[in-house]
Amino acid sequence: MSDIVTYSSDDAIALITINRADKMNAMNEDVIQGLRRAWQRFEAGADRVAILHAAGDRAFSVGADVKDPPKEMWQGVPSIGVEVTKPVIGAIHHWCIGGAYVIVQMCDLVVAEDNTIFKYPEAQLGFTGGLIASAVARIPHKLAMEFMLLGEDFPAERALAAGMVNKIVPTGQALEGAMVYARILARSAPLVVETLKGFSLGTLPKSPAEAAAIARERLLAVSTSEDGAEGRKAFGEKRDPAFRGR
Repeated sequence: MSDIVTYSSDDAIALITINRADKMNAMNEDVIQGLRRAWQRFEAGADRVAILHAAGDRAFSVGADVKDPPKEMWQGVPSIGVEVTKPVIGAIHHWCIGGAYVIVQMCDLVVAEDNTIFKYPEAQLGFTGGLIASAVARIPHKLAMEFMLLGEDFPAERALAAGMVNKIVPTGQALEGAMVYARILARSAPLVVETLKGFSLGTLPKSPAEAAAIARERLLAVSTSEDGAEGRKAFGEKRDPAFRGR
């Protein structure tokens, strides 16, 4: 895994960190693919809970890097680009803009510092990936529409009132606050935690963009699989393929 997204593990708690502070953690292809690999590692490994945070003090993330945009931003979003059955906690500080909020939206718990400001300006910029529309299933409809359409700042207290975050902590303490939740989850019954998360995700409606991204991820997994390569090779060699389910 590259240094732009790091993964560390301690006492069954995974710490996933975006390390692009010099660019306010703007998300380019390296960040998105680093997150994707981190979610895959978390899902496949023994860690029971993950905390997502970002380096530097200026921003959790200002969203997609407009000068170097990722190819498919959804690939870095937990439970969309990668199936994640275990809980994810967001530890958020200062600016969280655009696509960065889409990632936070898919976290199961969110701890925000008191200087946090959420913002979704895509309607004012003239483009959207559409994943933000799932906000209407996670916070009250009118507040979701205000957040999505007006592009205005949602400071930490407003986000707490809207249900976008679980807890506000003083500046510099988001990671510590997230650890409080993580330690509880790390010693909780994993089958119960995963079952309740799975049932919850199954209960929440999915926007068309979210459903399409999940379908796209699964189709890409088939087309890039070993069986896919074997099928194409066998066709070219005029022989029966030897599929292995991989």
